[in-house]
Amino acid sequence: MHDTAQGSHVREGYVGDATCKSCHADQSLSYVHTAHRLTSQNPTAEAILGSFAEGSNTLKIADPAPAIGDPGISYEMEKRGADYYVSAVTGFAGDLQRRSEEIGVVIGSGVRGQSYLYWRGDELFELPVSYWSDGGRWINSPGYRNGPPNFDRPASARCLECHVSYIKALSDDPMGNRYDRGSLVPGISCEVCHGPGSRHAALFAKGETKRHLQETLILNPKHFARDRQVDLCALCHNGAAQKENAPAFSFLPGEPLARYLSEDTASADMHPDVHANQVGLLKRSRCYLSSSEMSCSTCHDVHAAERPAAAYSERCLTCHRVESCGMEKTMGASIKGNCIDCHMPIEQTNAIVSETGDRVIRTRMRTHWIKVYSPAEP
Repeated sequence: MHDTAQGSHVREGYVGDATCKSCHADQSLSYVHTAHRLTSQNPTAEAILGSFAEGSNTLKIADPAPAIGDPGISYEMEKRGADYYVSAVTGFAGDLQRRSEEIGVVIGSGVRGQSYLYWRGDELFELPVSYWSDGGRWINSPGYRNGPPNFDRPASARCLECHVSYIKALSDDPMGNRYDRGSLVPGISCEVCHGPGSRHAALFAKGETKRHLQETLILNPKHFARDRQVDLCALCHNGAAQKENAPAFSFLPGEPLARYLSEDTASADMHPDVHANQVGLLKRSRCYLSSSEMSCSTCHDVHAAERPAAAYSERCLTCHRVESCGMEKTMGASIKGNCIDCHMPIEQTNAIVSETGDRVIRTRMRTHWIKVYSPAEP
């Protein structure tokens, strides 16, 4: 487990995951393998999924306006000692120009892919090359087009808020990208969902054994009202365009999300994209609308890395009977092992698109709009 206390000295009341692990070993050992925990990491051989081996470490892209004798644009991923670099190579034979930037932060657990950030002084930028897990290859970073290398896309605090536990901004500009480099806490840590843990840790360090929630000085989302539970997830999984009411990294678990972000009403009627919009889609589902208790944690155990369809289908069957499915007569009992591929199918997102060479790559993600789909959908 990364020591998330590395930046906690700049954030009052936070102690880092290592402190949590001393008492909560089972949850910590399981959580370290989850996509939330791995959604950002320091650059290491284990963290970076793309290959740096010769023959697999290059990306050649088309120049939309090539000149005669122009060999095109290519990227090379290089390991230099313990460090990892992305280098753009442009120009003509005999007069090639190379720009190299060191990977400073790995973004993405790798379930679908990874992007990479680099530091320029105290400014943080996205690198133009990403890794696509489905194809096992390097690609143009989403939103980048074929053409001259672009190393100038800033990493905003609002974007980072959903991939790192904390980083201290050095500017009040919500679109700024200047940060205290030493304050970075990678991954989504325990305290993102449970709140600052210093008082809780101090209480139990004294040998206190009180277990009443109000006496343990820590937040437990399972005891929140349903709306507050969902708000906690919606900070990053709501998807809709939102207006900022408070700075990034100021949200506290258990607080109404609307105090920090409010949905842009202009986007409310748009067809929802699957990217980062699990809550918005779930709220359209009859399962959610007909229940006063259903929340994200009804189906998800945030402390465990779960992927198999059967594991989620078991949750469906706590409310639904196999015999009620219209496909039961033709498919038999086997349908009980996979409800979600029919009722929560995989869809393409239009929010994460990479134009690489002559190919357009769209990430595919599972919709959380639970319903009966016709054969023509989605």
